Amino acid sequence: MAHLKSMDLPEPVTREEAAPRPAKSRWWIWLLVVGIVAVGGWYYHDGHPKAQAENSRANMPGGPAGSGQNGMPGFNPIVPVVVATAQHGDVPIYFTGLGTVTAFNTVTVHSRVDGQLVSVAFKEGQFVHQGDVLAQIDPRPFQVVLEQAEGALAKDQAQRKDAETNFERFKLLFNEGVIPKQQLDTQQAQVGQFDGAIKTDQATIDSAKLQLSFTHITAPISGRIGLRLVDAGNMVHATDPGGLLVITQLQPISVVFSLPQDQLPQVVAKLRAGGQLPVMAYDRDDTAKIASGTLASIDNQIDTTTGTYKLKAVFSNDNNILFPNQFVNVHLLVDTKRNLTVVPITAIQRGPQGTYVYAVEHNNVAKIHTVTVAQSTNENAGLSSGLNPGDTVVIDGQDKLQDESQVSPNFGMPRRATGPNAGNNPASPAPNAPANPAAQPTQPSRGATR
Repeated sequence: MAHLKSMDLPEPVTREEAAPRPAKSRWWIWLLVVGIVAVGGWYYHDGHPKAQAENSRANMPGGPAGSGQNGMPGFNPIVPVVVATAQHGDVPIYFTGLGTVTAFNTVTVHSRVDGQLVSVAFKEGQFVHQGDVLAQIDPRPFQVVLEQAEGALAKDQAQRKDAETNFERFKLLFNEGVIPKQQLDTQQAQVGQFDGAIKTDQATIDSAKLQLSFTHITAPISGRIGLRLVDAGNMVHATDPGGLLVITQLQPISVVFSLPQDQLPQVVAKLRAGGQLPVMAYDRDDTAKIASGTLASIDNQIDTTTGTYKLKAVFSNDNNILFPNQFVNVHLLVDTKRNLTVVPITAIQRGPQGTYVYAVEHNNVAKIHTVTVAQSTNENAGLSSGLNPGDTVVIDGQDKLQDESQVSPNFGMPRRATGPNAGNNPASPAPNAPANPAAQPTQPSRGATR
């Protein structure tokens, strides 16, 4: 018994073993529960109201097109758009390039004689005409030379008269046999010598008068005077490198510009046909037209480094708005596509079906019309098919449209076709029509438009 008891009795429990064991950690279970509760609360307070609001908007008139959440049909939205009216007109073809204004003539005025500059008769920046007096050099030394030449002429004329009188006497004496023939010939030669001296004196007088006239410095051309280079009181010489002033001719004036060599055949063909090609100069920003002129000539070679060729246009420049060395953008009109349906370029859309526009029907429904663009600029597009003059097209707001979308049209500023027939069928804007930056008057495009 004692043995069995010793076998059945449990081993003595120590103090450490008698203490209760901590339960296994289940913190991740509580973390999962908290996360589920948080997600459920977010869905109830945030996601569920949004879904309800979207369903409500889908079932309201003017809500998103298509079916609602439960398959209920929705309503097409009314999209506000800006529209314009297609016109019948012409679309020009422009070649554009960068140009520099060049004076027809530029003259540096020098003194042709040496002397002191006693007066200046011009103001800096003044416009002068050919022949106007610009400056005066001290004329007294040249006047003295002229008087000396005139005195020499008077002396030689008197001596010739005496020699001629003696020659007449010698002829009488020779006829009476008093003097030999040799003496008569000598006297005749003396008269001829004085004739030569008189001519020399006359040439000297003319030279002195010419030098005297050079003391009055006049304008060789009509133009604008630059800054004065020499002040009154200075000694000036004919060999001075700087000159007295510079005159630049401004009327007419030329512009030299460059175009790509690929455009040369079309320009040459127009010139050979005998037509004058209009040229327009635009400001540095290429937004405002400065002046109009005509093409004068084409350079005789192509620049191999840039692949361009130079052209020269002439402008009357009556208002003196063009200035030498001024930078301008040049637009050369080479052709005009006529009898097209013209719409603003912003109306043209491109997609898998090709080029199209949104045309607004009588019930304010926008429908897709596939069109063919015959010619375009940076402002207008000329259509050869797909649209008729008088049709209304959307020029702003197409990104919100689909075929047969309901629209609320607002007329922008209509564009007028450019060309000889422009303005024959103008589209008048609606009263109080909002200004549309995309519908401004036509400007030629940059580069060749094809």
